[in-house]
Amino acid sequence: MKVVAFNGSPKKNGNTYHAIRMVADELEKEGIEVEIVHVGDKVIRGCLGCGACSRNKDEKCIIGDDIVNESIQKIKEADGIILGSPVHFSGIAGTMKFFLDRVFYISKNDILRHKVGASVVAVRRSGGVTTFNQLNNYINYAEMIMPSTNYWNVIHGTTPGEVSQDEEGNQIMRVLGKNMAWLLKSLENSSEIPEKENKTFTNFIR
Repeated sequence: MKVVAFNGSPKKNGNTYHAIRMVADELEKEGIEVEIVHVGDKVIRGCLGCGACSRNKDEKCIIGDDIVNESIQKIKEADGIILGSPVHFSGIAGTMKFFLDRVFYISKNDILRHKVGASVVAVRRSGGVTTFNQLNNYINYAEMIMPSTNYWNVIHGTTPGEVSQDEEGNQIMRVLGKNMAWLLKSLENSSEIPEKENKTFTNFIR
């Protein structure tokens, strides 16, 4: 089994990475492979709203000069994903937001449906829960299955590695990793899943 984690921080080994690593350690103890992909230091454009991915149905964005298309294929082959972000103005880091908008719009129900997805957030002081909720919107939109822990998945620290001093935050990530491993293994032994429904689109213009 494999989980791919996406680090949305501009800092490769900052506190977001350490939060992901805490979850990954528990997964690896259960024999689950974890790959961490650094997203936050890349140049990634936002979605153009062109609809080409929906028309072409080739699991690709027409913007082909960044890591989005490669990442979609990594997700397709994985059993679960972890989304990690620092907090920028009480929200997801900008590059990570662009990345998620494109990846999830292309992948959504066909690739991500019923895979396991978890979010983790690293923050200095405030805005952690807001960012956590924003990340979870992607997971929910894609009909993914979300493991829980014993509090919101937010860990605190300023300088890289300082999150190791957040004792409660460490436990949150550790429990999340254990529960994610259990959920992955439980789903591996499940033979029945709900039938997929075609999406119904409506608006409020009459």
